[in-house]
Amino acid sequence: MSSFYLKPAVVSSLRGYNGQKFVKDLIAGIIVAIIALPLSIALALASGAAPEQGVYTAIFAGFTVSLLGGSSIQIAGPTAAFATVVAGIIAAQRMEGLIIATILAGILLILMGVCRLGGLIRFVPTTITVGFTAGIAVTILVGQIKDFLGLQYADGVRPIETFEKIEANVGALSTFSWQALLVGAICLAILILYPRLDKHIPPSLIAVLGGALMVAFIPGLDEHVFTIGDLYNISGLPSFTLPGIELSVDKVLALLPDAVTIAVLAGIESLLSCVVADGMVDGKHNPNAELVAQGAGNMLSVMFGGIPATGAIARTAANAKNGGRTPVAGMVHAVVLLLVLLFLMPYAKLIPMPTIAAILFMVAYNMSEWRHFRDIVKAGSLANTLVLVVTFLLTVIFDLVVAIAVGLALHFAILLLRKLKKA
Repeated sequence: MSSFYLKPAVVSSLRGYNGQKFVKDLIAGIIVAIIALPLSIALALASGAAPEQGVYTAIFAGFTVSLLGGSSIQIAGPTAAFATVVAGIIAAQRMEGLIIATILAGILLILMGVCRLGGLIRFVPTTITVGFTAGIAVTILVGQIKDFLGLQYADGVRPIETFEKIEANVGALSTFSWQALLVGAICLAILILYPRLDKHIPPSLIAVLGGALMVAFIPGLDEHVFTIGDLYNISGLPSFTLPGIELSVDKVLALLPDAVTIAVLAGIESLLSCVVADGMVDGKHNPNAELVAQGAGNMLSVMFGGIPATGAIARTAANAKNGGRTPVAGMVHAVVLLLVLLFLMPYAKLIPMPTIAAILFMVAYNMSEWRHFRDIVKAGSLANTLVLVVTFLLTVIFDLVVAIAVGLALHFAILLLRKLKKA
């Protein structure tokens, strides 16, 4: 097992494991769960799913990836990178289509790991990852303007693409609610300013509590500000979802492009997160084991009511900063979220939608990598700037598959031209 190329990190991490290490993992896992709860709910809503589905994802995918994955501190769950992809699949193919596409993606990820394709991440240039990440950030930001301003779309208006959302927002400006904007602006201020005062309590938790208290106790706000409970029915424990799925060859073939999108994005995001994690704890991840774990985690997630998952860089970083050093911390995070689901989930209905929008604004800002984007442009390489901007624009205008495919084709075409010139 010591030389097995799919060996999970948990095998080596638990050698010499003791009570002191467990206490550190326990504390880190609890803190990460507190951070993950509001983010999981917010990202599920941004994905067009029900709020509890984000928590299901963090529980099932989070535990599985920690148990089987190739990184000692990776935390998996719903992420912003998937939000627009998932929303598009649900809108076009409904939840049944998402389940089938994600299971197919899980199989592809497992095959990628078994075939030792984890090392291919190094061939994806930074210009492409920065480009599509910034593009996703823009799409998330645009998608949350509606709830931040309290806009209400007319019956039958269900925009999917970014420009459709911009058009719908403009058309709904007459329904603007200053009360929603007030709640959203205060929560956004909390998210920006609170970390300067205290770094122990997650600012998203403070924003959620503050937003809920404002709507509950300030007269008149509850009449003009929608909460999660106003728009969604929150259920408790998940159920096994496969029995109701109808499969056919035509349906599988139709969903295969979506499955490839999920698999590619899950692989790239997870392995990038592993690289970041290695730098934080001076570790070395097993990329092939990570791909297998991501495949299994995604399959289990949707089988029990969740949505696609991947390695979450921010939650992984929080795990490292709070002392987590083995996969036990990730498992603890999943178990704590399960306890929250059992005993506290009904209170999630009190969270205002503008608060969710404010949290996602910050998620979009943090993932935008605008400084990295600026630095690539300022470096003066026309080729790199071209690949970056094209990938960014195609992500916003079309989707990730088109953006990554065209970005890679453009990148390798430029490399080929350079070699031909030298020859």
